[in-house]
Amino acid sequence: MKQSLKKIVIFGVGLIGGSFALALKSAGLSSLIVGVGRNNDNLRSAINLGVIDEVQNDIEKAIHEADLIFIATPVAQTPLILNAIAPHLSSKTIVTDAGSTKSDIQNYVITASDYARDKKSFLSNFIGGHPIAGSEKSGVNAANPDLFKGKNVILTPNSDTSDETLRVVKSLWEATGAAVTEMSAQKHDQIFAAVSHLPHILSFALVANIASRSNSSELFDFAASGFRDFTRIAGSSPEMWRDICLANGKALYQELESYKSSLEELSRLISNKDGSGLEALFSNASIARNQWNEKKKTTQDD
Repeated sequence: MKQSLKKIVIFGVGLIGGSFALALKSAGLSSLIVGVGRNNDNLRSAINLGVIDEVQNDIEKAIHEADLIFIATPVAQTPLILNAIAPHLSSKTIVTDAGSTKSDIQNYVITASDYARDKKSFLSNFIGGHPIAGSEKSGVNAANPDLFKGKNVILTPNSDTSDETLRVVKSLWEATGAAVTEMSAQKHDQIFAAVSHLPHILSFALVANIASRSNSSELFDFAASGFRDFTRIAGSSPEMWRDICLANGKALYQELESYKSSLEELSRLISNKDGSGLEALFSNASIARNQWNEKKKTTQDD
């Protein structure tokens, strides 16, 4: 069943926040979408593009009678926003987020609940979320109503989250075309340290390494599709990825140590001119990657 809401407030009307707004507008699920953010030029663009209906800088006015608050800012801003909205929230206002880390957000909510008028409803009305969708582009101009179609969205309810909060937020994400999965915040952070956060920082590291060399211009001149494909995500928001690394540092550190072991094994094989070992490693990786890709294609076709 589709869940229609009268008023939605979005903190951070960029790629994710803007795309969420457009998707809900396209589905006819909100009468009023209010944008709140730090960049007035971006918010004016959001109004002009029809992404949001209203801009409001006064937080108390912005969230008055809101059915849903969607926090789509860099993760480091989330605790400040939660602390600011907590004293003014209605007992019926649902709050969710789109952060790429979830354990830290869960802790921020517990801390912010001390500022709430009704601590119990504040905790029961919150559910963490993470849409697995994005682009190397950022800002509201990159917003796309189809961004979430066929993509995964992770929801991380905890023992305080009410069944109604889960139902409403799940319904909204499904209306955007996303496939919704539920898991604990801790499991989420372990998984995404390996398959999302690690690839991003490896991409940043490679580009930074090439750029720091004395012959970087020559190297970039001859870089082609392989370099472009591997480093596409290094064009992502530095602020966002700084926050993700700091927020999920423990799990990410473990993944880096594991990856370093793989690199050391590669170095050993190359140093020893072990052709059969290299081929076996590359073959195993190629098979695993192709199986994953085929499974993804089948899932999307379904």
